[in-house]
Amino acid sequence: MPTPQPGVLSAGGAHAYFLTCMVADDAERTALSQAIGGILPIARAQATKAKRAGLLCTIGIGSELWDRLSPARRPAGLRPFRAVKANGRIAPATGGDLFVQITSGRHDLNLDLAIGLVRRLQPLAAVAEEIHGFQYRDSRDLTGFIDGTENPKGKARAAAALIGEEDRLFAGGSYVVVQRYVHDLERWRRLDDREQEQIIGRTKRGSVELPKNKKPQTAHISRVVIERDGAELQILRQSYPWGTVREAGLYFAAYTKSLDVFDSMLARMMGATADGLHDRLMEFSRAVTGATFFVPSIETISSLKQ
Repeated sequence: MPTPQPGVLSAGGAHAYFLTCMVADDAERTALSQAIGGILPIARAQATKAKRAGLLCTIGIGSELWDRLSPARRPAGLRPFRAVKANGRIAPATGGDLFVQITSGRHDLNLDLAIGLVRRLQPLAAVAEEIHGFQYRDSRDLTGFIDGTENPKGKARAAAALIGEEDRLFAGGSYVVVQRYVHDLERWRRLDDREQEQIIGRTKRGSVELPKNKKPQTAHISRVVIERDGAELQILRQSYPWGTVREAGLYFAAYTKSLDVFDSMLARMMGATADGLHDRLMEFSRAVTGATFFVPSIETISSLKQ
């Protein structure tokens, strides 16, 4: 199989930097391909200077930009983010052409690399959003619950995240879905731990899943854990808390070999399925962005420069 970008299957570091960029309408194709193709070598060179930090950079390319870069061949599952609206709840599609995820154990390295990459992309592309994610306590969301407990382990990570024989031309690649959520932490903190646990579906202290007979159908775990043909549908989450004193939440980033898996989860969270139920966590957190990108293998990125 072709080589996936190292950041796709990584557990990441304590700090993350997320950039969503929009490409200029008049940006020339060759210049774009060369600029994008040079991002990972720059990241690798910087990583060698601080090996213990575990610096990793991952690039995603949006649907419209991909067609500009490679009009003759296209990943089978690549498409824009599908917005969801249900009973006043909205998961918007805000889009993006280029997505860059940088993770390491040091925020200063992430920021240095981000600044350098933005400088490289100018004037071809402009930053639409930049978010600093960070590890909160022992890998918890700002709600106080451990995040990513349902993530696949070991070889199952690649099985969930990497495109395989189903789209052989783009094997080793992945799709990434990103959403920025804003939490209403003031309302959330008014709830006692027991009610919070009912909303999440896990204990707060040890992250133990509640027994089936005590876990509401509207719990977050109940809505995002989906079984089909006896197997659980999985995605590989690499989400991080983000925030300021005025606004904070979760930057959701998930890698998958099929965007349909994420679509099924989001529909159940928002209450857009036949049972009419929604994830109660959505009463305390709202999505303000939504975008999807193709994450090419190393070999596919190299071919774009040719």
